[in-house]
Amino acid sequence: MRIRQFAATLASCLWFSSSLSQAATTTTTTTTTTFEQQCSQLSSQLLGLENATVWFTEYVAGGTNLTFPQNNVTCARPSQVVDVDLCRVALYVATSNRSGISMEAWLPMNWTGRFLSTGNGGISGCIQYEDMAYTVGLGFATVGANNGHNGTGGHAFLDNPDVVTDFGWRSIHTNVVVGKQITNTFYNRTYTKSYYLGCSTGGRQGFKSAQAFPDDFDGVVAGSPAIRFNALTSWSGNFYPIIRDAGAQGFPANTTWEAIDAAILAQCDTAALGDAPDGFLEDPELCHFRPEALVCPTLSSNVTSCISGAQANAIRAIFSPLYGVNGSFVYPEMQIGPTILETVFAIYSPAQFAYTVDWFKYAVYNDPSYDTDNLTPEDWAYAISLNAGDTNTFDGDLSAFRGKGGKLLTYHGQADPIISSANSPTYYDHVSRTMNLPSASLDDFYRFFRISGMGHCGGGPGATFIGNLGAALASLDPDQNVLTAMVRWVEQGTAPDTILGTKFVNDTVSLGVDFRRAHCRYPFRNVYVGGNATDAWKDPANWECQ
Repeated sequence: MRIRQFAATLASCLWFSSSLSQAATTTTTTTTTTFEQQCSQLSSQLLGLENATVWFTEYVAGGTNLTFPQNNVTCARPSQVVDVDLCRVALYVATSNRSGISMEAWLPMNWTGRFLSTGNGGISGCIQYEDMAYTVGLGFATVGANNGHNGTGGHAFLDNPDVVTDFGWRSIHTNVVVGKQITNTFYNRTYTKSYYLGCSTGGRQGFKSAQAFPDDFDGVVAGSPAIRFNALTSWSGNFYPIIRDAGAQGFPANTTWEAIDAAILAQCDTAALGDAPDGFLEDPELCHFRPEALVCPTLSSNVTSCISGAQANAIRAIFSPLYGVNGSFVYPEMQIGPTILETVFAIYSPAQFAYTVDWFKYAVYNDPSYDTDNLTPEDWAYAISLNAGDTNTFDGDLSAFRGKGGKLLTYHGQADPIISSANSPTYYDHVSRTMNLPSASLDDFYRFFRISGMGHCGGGPGATFIGNLGAALASLDPDQNVLTAMVRWVEQGTAPDTILGTKFVNDTVSLGVDFRRAHCRYPFRNVYVGGNATDAWKDPANWECQ
């Protein structure tokens, strides 16, 4: 059995490597010299692009550290190393008479024939050059755009709903339409397959594309998606007043966090719930944590192990769903887990969450003076109803995307403090009900993987190296990489049943593998079946999807 598994894994890895090595034969140029000449001539060939102004095209040699002196400083991306020879195109595309996008296309010399669009994060207008470098290095003709504005804030939304529309959907769609035209022109032939890779807001953009523009992509990889966006920004804005109003005596002090985390693990990281003693929760949805177990009859002087009733109440508020006007459901709970409470405190306690502030002030109310420190259920309901920029992104009918043969792969970290991991199964089940399809039928085009111990789009104590980012690359084997898994699914018809994640020692590849785990597709969950032997939980063979 193990020999057959090894042979299958080796074949998968060789298949993708082969598709890269053969890429040079699919391009219209065969030498660096002619490729560089073709790049220099591209500007004149793009004069007919509608509503577009090409700023420049330039040949970039592999190994170059590109710098971006014009990039908004808040984007925190002053430079990016590229590993392959490519033609870089930078341009502006007007989307209305008062809005437009800045975008880039990176066209590799060793092109595989595949097209790919990257996404964005938060409410930012920042091209994610690291994602472009990762995917162009794999032979994809890659595009990225600034989401219709520059920098990480939302000030550009003020008095300009067209910019909000760019953020909501038009930037990513325009970027794809124009990017495909540039790709086809440069290589003098049509791309073969079209892909998408993004996380957070990038995840929402991927879902929006599948919902509203089913022909844009053959395969969408969308992580930790910010779908139900206006409900999400309302939920994000609810933590600051909870912590603020609890006061110094009402929110658990940092001296108690270690005891709270230990209690969470004692209650939930157990064999009774199918988990192993690995220090994080495999399935937070199974954990019904009772903070009251830590309450002392009277507040003890030992503040490292006891909490008050008020503090237990604050913990329950953090880990409860958000309900609004007349008790209506707004957004699911923050998933339970060790270190989540202290992470929530670090992110949300200093001031109102920045994305909530900018979204409500500039996109929802168009009023820079609006008091976002005290948002009410009426504010949440108004934002959801207004749906500025058509950003809610919760359409459960994916029939058109399914009908054209599209594939959707999504993943969500189970320790995500920015977007509740409970929201992704909520949407999955919404699609099931809307389309009248059981999971066995959804599997044909839509697969969702819960990544235990992963934070927001990456990091955390789990086996989180799954190839969703260049910084999280353990292998190009499609069994271990969500992007190459999508390519194999689209081009060979082999859908992933699990994604094998890797945890490196101190998250450092050079220090070697700490453990691996095969993450199951929803609604399956990972159950530990390996017994009590020391470190047996580190072997993925000791886990089973049930």
